Amino acid sequence: MKIILWLIFVTLPIFAQTQIYTHLDLNKAIEILKRDSLEINIAKFNEDIKSFEHKIAKGYNYGKLDLIQLAMRSNDAGNVFGFKLQSREATFGDFGFADFLSPPPGTTNILSVQPNDLNYPDARNHFQTKLHYEVPLYTGGKLEQYGKITAALTKLSKLDTKKIVNEKIYQLKKSYYNIYLLDSYLKNLSIIEKNMLKLEDMARAMINEGYAKKVDLLEVQSKKANVVRMINTAKANKKLVLHFISFLLNSKVKSISGTFTKVMPKTFDLDEILSKNIDIQKAKQGLKITDMNIKLKKSANLPVVGAFAEYSSADNNFLNDFAKHDAYTIGLQFKWNIFNGNIDKNSIQEAKIKNMKVKAQVELAKKGIALKVAKIKTEIESMDFDIDSLNTELELTRTIYKNYLGRYQEKLVSINDVIIKQSLEIEKVLKLKEVQNKRTSKILELENIANGEGI
Repeated sequence: MKIILWLIFVTLPIFAQTQIYTHLDLNKAIEILKRDSLEINIAKFNEDIKSFEHKIAKGYNYGKLDLIQLAMRSNDAGNVFGFKLQSREATFGDFGFADFLSPPPGTTNILSVQPNDLNYPDARNHFQTKLHYEVPLYTGGKLEQYGKITAALTKLSKLDTKKIVNEKIYQLKKSYYNIYLLDSYLKNLSIIEKNMLKLEDMARAMINEGYAKKVDLLEVQSKKANVVRMINTAKANKKLVLHFISFLLNSKVKSISGTFTKVMPKTFDLDEILSKNIDIQKAKQGLKITDMNIKLKKSANLPVVGAFAEYSSADNNFLNDFAKHDAYTIGLQFKWNIFNGNIDKNSIQEAKIKNMKVKAQVELAKKGIALKVAKIKTEIESMDFDIDSLNTELELTRTIYKNYLGRYQEKLVSINDVIIKQSLEIEKVLKLKEVQNKRTSKILELENIANGEGI
């Protein structure tokens, strides 16, 4: 049965298939991203690690209880005598009283007799079972600050996770709107391609009637080929974006749903952005940690008090007469560093300087975010004007193209004039897509700075 379970466990990943999505809408994609993204899951693992580091730091407050079991055998005089004392089995004979009471013949000084039982004892087993508990009573605030710092680091890791989630959502939205704009771009190119096909048929017909030259047809076909190339490039770019979406979701995405609509920027108050921005929240959290670190460094100047208790029993046989041979020890330890070359003093000053540095970094981050927000808002306003202007220009170029197409049929202009007008339309379509892309990207970037998730 174990072999079957092992085979299932080993072979299951081989036959497992990546989830495939078609016509995936943005809201569903965001749900999948939060659940399956490898980068987000890694960030959550880091979050869990910091959480356990905090629990470890808190655990030091409760002390440590050890069970120690010793098993020894020795004929060393000191060891054997010590073993008997710990077992509470020492006798006067162990001190060599046999030689004291019956000294060797001819002995003049009894005090010079070397007791054989004491110096050359028989080998003895020694089994000792001991419970040892030690706990810090006062550490000058060290353990308290360690607990607070690890708690703050846990919160910082959660902010890191949130930042990664928001960044991935930003990338996902940007990719979706990139595809929406590519579809709109392809739609415009498709209209141009159809117009080029009509122009090609018209040029061919006029050549047959003797009103145009073959070079006119070649110019039209060349321009049509350029439009076809742009269409293929746009389709290839769409595939690349789908690959990137698949990477973000850790799944295969074959197609998405939704169409391009003009994205309207949310109204974000600068104070609201500064209060919600994750980078600033992280900086503020870092500032709190430096405050805690100053207190931690100061605690090095304070004494440390600890308590310990020990209960044990020993015998030459394992767990023999445990209660009869038991013993206890309790005690306190007081430790206070008086001088260490001003290391503690300099450490405190270093911590204070770091605290001032982080304060300056928080203020710099706020000003930097404020400047970035103002810049993005100005760029969006400028691009809104550009898009309206380009849409008007695009309509105008299409009208002019149709007008020139009619005049070409009437032999009033050359094919080259028509193609030039067609080129202007292509130029406007391309420029419109670029500006729309930039505008959408800027709106999503502004939203990402403000830590929003929905448009």
